[in-house]
Amino acid sequence: MKTDVSQLRQQYMAEGLSRDALDPDPVRQFAQWYEQLHQADIFEPSAMTVATVSPDGQPYLRTVLLKLFDESGFVFYTNYGSRKAKHIETNPRVGLLFAWVPLARQVKITGIAEKVPTAESLKYFATRPRGSQIGAWASAQSEIVSSRSMLEAKFEELKQKFSQGEVPLPEFWGGYRVVPQSIEFWQGRDNRLHDRFIYTRKESGDWQIARLAP
Repeated sequence: MKTDVSQLRQQYMAEGLSRDALDPDPVRQFAQWYEQLHQADIFEPSAMTVATVSPDGQPYLRTVLLKLFDESGFVFYTNYGSRKAKHIETNPRVGLLFAWVPLARQVKITGIAEKVPTAESLKYFATRPRGSQIGAWASAQSEIVSSRSMLEAKFEELKQKFSQGEVPLPEFWGGYRVVPQSIEFWQGRDNRLHDRFIYTRKESGDWQIARLAP
């Protein structure tokens, strides 16, 4: 049975977010909100915006899917030759944004991106649909292509090449784990008096929590 999203939105906006109700650990707090998204049957709850900065200081944004999160950080996968990967290579400081508009909620994360071990990328790659595996080989992500037909022809060529057996992990493809330095939870409220709490990681590794003005 699906939960009425409009009623949940009203409930969450009415209840708001209080300091006493927050989990001391932001990842556990994130997990609580993430579970509530699944209860509400929100479309693509794992969709997140990743912000990087180019060497000349220009910010870039794109939406990817969160594939894993735990105490170590938040993981997504990409082509290591992509624009975002090139930015991370020169400046690993990134931002993540989860905009769960139907529930009037946002989560904003800042942190350091680092490549996940190859074994971890391989384990995930093996779970992807075969078409997605071949697509990872076919696309030189962020590079200019003359036409879609050329991209599709490359896909068909690789489909034939890998017609027998498993599709291997491309050496240019893998994951990044964003190790959080701050995590902010934003709950919409009436009259623009939104609730905002930010967790900031201290040198000790513990988290400090503060309320922010809306």
